[in-house]
Amino acid sequence: MKNLSDISVIKDVMTRHGFTFSKALGQNFIVNPSVCPRIAEEGGAREGYGALEIGAGVGVLTAELAKRADKVACIELDTRLLPVLDETLADFDNVSIINADVLKADLHKIIEENFGDMPFVVCANLPYYITSPVIMKLLESGIGAESITVMVQKEAAQRLCAKVGSRDAGAVTVAVNFYAESQKLFDVSRGSFMPSPKVDSAVIRLDLRDNPPVEIKDRKLFFSMIKSAFAQRRKTASNSLSAGMGLPKETVNTAIENAGLQVTVRPESLTMEQLGLLCDSLHNIIK
Repeated sequence: MKNLSDISVIKDVMTRHGFTFSKALGQNFIVNPSVCPRIAEEGGAREGYGALEIGAGVGVLTAELAKRADKVACIELDTRLLPVLDETLADFDNVSIINADVLKADLHKIIEENFGDMPFVVCANLPYYITSPVIMKLLESGIGAESITVMVQKEAAQRLCAKVGSRDAGAVTVAVNFYAESQKLFDVSRGSFMPSPKVDSAVIRLDLRDNPPVEIKDRKLFFSMIKSAFAQRRKTASNSLSAGMGLPKETVNTAIENAGLQVTVRPESLTMEQLGLLCDSLHNIIK
């Protein structure tokens, strides 16, 4: 089996298949030999489990997942990588490569066809530009994963793992926390990739909740409220919600007060429970 963390091996494979990196696809391949085994291990790939990977690259993480999980299904967008993966993953008979865009793919169908009733985890080294959309699709689609372990930009990891109600929290923090418990596993320096990105990365794991941390009357309204509330972080919740949701300020202020909050409160200071109360309060007024 090829050493896929060896830069000379990667360059040789890429050269023979005429592959060049695509900036548009945010391609940075892992060359630090300690990273992918740790992602696979701490991501929960193990006997009796399936592993869904988003973006294979040259197959470094894919191979580590295949060593541990019973079945690996990898969604890879770049058709140029398919012949590369045929070569680098030739030793594994438990890997399926699905040439598709994860944001458009039918994840339920992919999981049913590859894993059946087998429990599974998700592991991925995500391009920075699609981090939030991919994570939210995985969470919102209800695919039944036990956990989602992803490598993201270090700054994004800080937001994704922040405590709701803290200064680092944003709309994506709240959205992720609604579906999962998040934790940062470890940092990954920019020198661990080829080509090296301009920023460092971090690996985080999202352990899916059986039930959301708060019960709310209208999920669609909740996520619309969150998006509006954090769109203009420096403003009060009153101003942000009025502008973002197109509601009269008097209506928003009444909802805020009915939720037991001060009208001068800022979104970043609100806990998940307070956000839930505010959403239900808005629901009672505008529905």
